[in-house]
Amino acid sequence: MRVVIVGASGRMGLAITRASLEFPEVMIVGAIDRADSKLLGQDIGLAAGIAAIGTRVSSDLAAALADADVMIDFSSAAITRQNLELCQAAGVAALIGTTGLDADFESLAAGAALHIPVLIAANTSLGVTLLAELVRLAAAALPPDFDIEIVEAHHRHKQDAPSGTALALGRAAARGRELLSDVGGVRSGGGARVSNEIGYAVLRGGDVVGDHTVAFLGAGERVSLSHQATDRAIFARGALRAARFLCGKPAGRYKMGEVIGLKTIS
Repeated sequence: MRVVIVGASGRMGLAITRASLEFPEVMIVGAIDRADSKLLGQDIGLAAGIAAIGTRVSSDLAAALADADVMIDFSSAAITRQNLELCQAAGVAALIGTTGLDADFESLAAGAALHIPVLIAANTSLGVTLLAELVRLAAAALPPDFDIEIVEAHHRHKQDAPSGTALALGRAAARGRELLSDVGGVRSGGGARVSNEIGYAVLRGGDVVGDHTVAFLGAGERVSLSHQATDRAIFARGALRAARFLCGKPAGRYKMGEVIGLKTIS
């Protein structure tokens, strides 16, 4: 499986390079970064702290895709649109882990999926993938007088809040409740909660990799579903498993739930 990593110098790009040692079928044929990256021209294996693999960091995605089966993109929302368009032109499957994508990107992804396999995941952890399905099931099973609150914590450098994973969990809960949207937001003041609101609380500090808890709060009882990530490598392994899943698939939209064989896909 020939893989191109976009965002190669980022935390996830380097983690995926290291995790590739656990997947003997994986060959990293492209490591893409910004044109002003300090790693440009360096062997991505050495940059990741492993042995040289013979693939140097470049800014030319189109050239790298010419010899690829799957692109794994953990870059930024500003350039992911162009990256997906290049994948479509090259006939290469796209796994996108970039967060902060807007509704317009969803339209682009739907168009690209007519030509190539596309999987967009706010979180590539297998545990979080299962958590989202459990949240959907709990939201569907519990009566609407159980309030839904989502609490997430990440390291001090994380840019988006709530996290993409928290929002994905909110969407799973909204689907379970058959709501039109995941109503709610980060609270900064007082006032009673809105009916059917899904609320988000955000913690930022230290080196927290990622903690997420979805609480269902009823009268006299509370149900909590949680996931804690202690090692960024779980996301890298999940991304490589998802890339392996996509390899050879027909054009279409896929989800992380399918990667772990969930019958009901959240």
